[in-house]
Amino acid sequence: MTIPQGLVCNKANQVCLLQKSLYGLKQASRQWFNTLSASLKKLGYKQSNADHTLYIKASSGSFTALLLYADDVLLAGNDMHEIQLVKSSLHDQFRIKDLGEAKYFLGLEIARSTSGIVLNQRKYALQLISDSGHLASKPVSTPMDNSQKLGTNIGTPLTDIGSYRRLVGRLLYLNTTRPDITFAVNQLSQFLSAPTDIHEQAAHRVLKYLKGSPGSGLFYPASSSTTLTAFSDSDWAGCIDTRKSITGYCLFLGDSLISWRSKKQSTASRSSCESEYRAMATTVCEIQWLHYLLQDLNQPQLAPTSMFRDNQSAMHIAHNPSYHERTKHIELDCHIVREKLQQGLVHLLPISTTLQTADVFTKSLTPAPFKTCISKLGMKDIHLPV
Repeated sequence: MTIPQGLVCNKANQVCLLQKSLYGLKQASRQWFNTLSASLKKLGYKQSNADHTLYIKASSGSFTALLLYADDVLLAGNDMHEIQLVKSSLHDQFRIKDLGEAKYFLGLEIARSTSGIVLNQRKYALQLISDSGHLASKPVSTPMDNSQKLGTNIGTPLTDIGSYRRLVGRLLYLNTTRPDITFAVNQLSQFLSAPTDIHEQAAHRVLKYLKGSPGSGLFYPASSSTTLTAFSDSDWAGCIDTRKSITGYCLFLGDSLISWRSKKQSTASRSSCESEYRAMATTVCEIQWLHYLLQDLNQPQLAPTSMFRDNQSAMHIAHNPSYHERTKHIELDCHIVREKLQQGLVHLLPISTTLQTADVFTKSLTPAPFKTCISKLGMKDIHLPV
């Protein structure tokens, strides 16, 4: 290793003696990323500004995208010659192991057919259910009981906090392909510091729900448009401890779900209209980022993104260019909705509450509305008999 800057040496050509493995050093990940990034840039790849782990190389009729996660690399494109070229170059420098066509990546199982691609985490889910002792449990129809709201001061404190934290941590990773448990896991994550038996029972209910469909995952059809659409919703004062509202949104590229979120808002809202407006601001920021990302992927959005809302008052605030008594207390960053609406980034459209897909990310629902919502998320279980 070369001498770091600022260290004065008495002899010329001195180097540092490495006494610790690379993975044990604090700067190992940074140095590895810088080295690999420099190698890719020499090959003509451009680092995406929207996602710094994404590298793009585009020329006439050829497009290649390379995604990094630590020392795992996912490569995709329409030019097999370019793909072989970059694999050979990386192998010469780092001795990579080519696993061929992607079938299993970081716990994600990838299944292909002529109709499209399915991403699921069936093996991961089954292992989680088995480790928790719920393989023989009776499945439930929803991940949360809609008649119960979780709070800090309910139940008896757990003696083994670590087991609850590990379980929630594993459920968080399962969110990658299971948007149907996003709201439930978001709620469970808020009690990691002092969980109770009620919180543990709620976590076990999620496992019982997963028991009914461990192989369910996201389906991305081969024939689909590249038009971006969004659904945004909020649950006013949904947190019983802080009375803060909960934001939920989901975004589709054609028929494919590509982004979703459930998050408690940072500020308490004085009305449902204000909480809806804050949720719109969060969704607009996500839309803006996806526009940048799709631009890098050669899929620019030429038309404004349609965002569906079920609150007319929030839409009126977004269209109103003047401030008044109902809006002057709202933080300025929330008015990004109005700014992006005027710039033509988004187009607000009304939708009935019963048809609001993002509703499943803001509250626990009864079985019928829950099944209706998740049926619109493009989820499929290829392991179930047809």
